[in-house]
Formats: sequence, C-alpha cells, structure tokens
Amino acid sequence: MAKKTIRGLGPHTPVTNEIEEKAPVGKAASKPPSEGKNPRTTKPSPEGTEQVEGFQPRARLEGAEPEMTAPDTSALRDIAEASFGPPPAQLETVHGPDDRVQIKNTSAYPWRVHCSLLITAADNSSWIGTGWFIGPRTLITAGHVVYITNSGVPGRDGWVKRIQVMPGRNGSKLPYGSVTSTSFRSVTGWTQGGGENYDYGAIILPKPLGDTVGWFGFGVFSDADLKASMANISGYPGDQPSGTQWYDARKVDSVNTRKVYYDIDTYGGQSGSAVYRIINGGRYAVAIHAYGGPTTNSGTRIVTPVFNNMVVWKG
Repeated sequence: MAKKTIRGLGPHTPVTNEIEEKAPVGKAASKPPSEGKNPRTTKPSPEGTEQVEGFQPRARLEGAEPEMTAPDTSALRDIAEASFGPPPAQLETVHGPDDRVQIKNTSAYPWRVHCSLLITAADNSSWIGTGWFIGPRTLITAGHVVYITNSGVPGRDGWVKRIQVMPGRNGSKLPYGSVTSTSFRSVTGWTQGGGENYDYGAIILPKPLGDTVGWFGFGVFSDADLKASMANISGYPGDQPSGTQWYDARKVDSVNTRKVYYDIDTYGGQSGSAVYRIINGGRYAVAIHAYGGPTTNSGTRIVTPVFNNMVVWKG
C-alpha cells in the first residue's frame, strides 16, 4: 500500500501503511508522562531496577487465554539486519561480562507487556524483533521493525507484510496467545531517509490484548533527569534459546537531543524494546531501543514530537 502522510512536521510526520490515518497529530503535552495500565505492580528496588533474585514470580492475570505453542523462530535473524546488514553493523551488543537475566515468570506484569515479534517482510522473509504495549491495541517498536529500508534485496524494502505479536512469550509457551497485525505506523524521518534519530514505529492490533496484559506509560524527561536515572530493558534476543525473555539494567550513560545511550547488554532480536524507568512503582518508557556500539547501546529518545505521535497512535 502507498504511504499516507498527515500534516507537515518534518521528519516526525507520521505515516501509515493503511489508506487513512486514524487521527490528526495531538498537541504537545505539558503534563507529566502519561500513565500506563499497571496491574499488580511489583515494588521497585531502591536503585530503580526490577527486583532480582532473579525476579519474584507474581500470580498470572485471571481471564488470560489458554496457552498456545509458539512458532519456531530459532533460525531467524534480527529484523535490524534487513535494513542494516549482518553484524558488525550497529547491532545491539553485549559489553564485557553478560549481565542479562532470563525472565521465567513472563506471564506476570511487567514482563507480559513485552512481546516477541515474528515479522514477515514484503518478500516473505521472516525475522524477529521486540515490541511493548502502550495501550489496549497499540505496541511501540523500532521503525526498522515495521518498515525496511536499503536492504538491497528486490521486493524487501517498505512496509512489512504482517507481524505476529506474542505477549510474555516463554520459549514455546504463549501464556496470552498471539495476534497478527497488518496495520503499522512510523514517521517520514525513517521511511523516507532511514535516519536513526527517527527510528520508531507502532503496531496496531485488531483486538485489545493490552486490556489483558497491561501496558507502560511513557514521557518526555530532561537531560539531567535522564542522566541521573536507571534504565531497564527486557526483550527477546536471538542469541538465547528461541523465544526466551531476558532483562538487564544500568544507569543511563549519556543523552543527546534524539538518542539515549546506556551500557545495558542486549543482542539482535531486541530491536524495539522499551527503555524504561521505574517511578513510584510505575514503568515509564524514555526511549525505544534500536542500536549498538562499541561501548554503549542506544535508543530513539522520546522527545515531544515522538510523545505526540505515540499519544495519537495509542488512540
């Protein structure tokens, strides 16, 4: 389908693979970060990270769908390679000792908010990635998860064909089933130029699965606030057993006007993960994880134009 744009906002102008955009861009928010649904929140540690022993189990949410068997994604590569090529091209990396911890109680909040993604590109090639809920029907992820650029492969570039979303996946188990989406969002800074400063997008689901699993808040924070905060990342890396979720956290290393940098261990397959803070027991995303580097990994910072698009996409 052709790209549909609305209102001129420079590189943050939203685009969709659907014929019509759902709503115009919202006004810049002056209030604190938007609250996400936060059922059965665990008490955060004093350092602003999730509690680890590794992470105490919590009761499964009542009314969840019966468990299903996940597809085999063990041989699939990170969706970032579709746009950037194979390693060592700016993929997420583990720096020094691997501090990641496997999440085994994925059916508990906040782990069930993170989703394993099985992505089918326009040329029918298959890839893996990560996304996370911000509302009943909306997941946020990297722009390169929903729109492939500069692959060099005939028929691959452009909007992906479909994405199977698997909340709280735990290997072969799908505690909340899965849903397939064909409705995606991004911005012109990514779809028209492949600019890493604008590498963010959204997946819109045909049913409100977020009402079952919950979601995260998100917000715009100052440089000083971010640099003093702990960042948390959980997702589905491709170097671990297929479909298993892994978590790590560390203090933010640095920021600029469009990116947040952190020495948190990640790996290909975690493209699109939430980079989030814990504030008074609530989880608030500050960036969308997307890139690696020799000493730090990084994500697209949630600044006001990003925030505004996320509010609209959340619906």
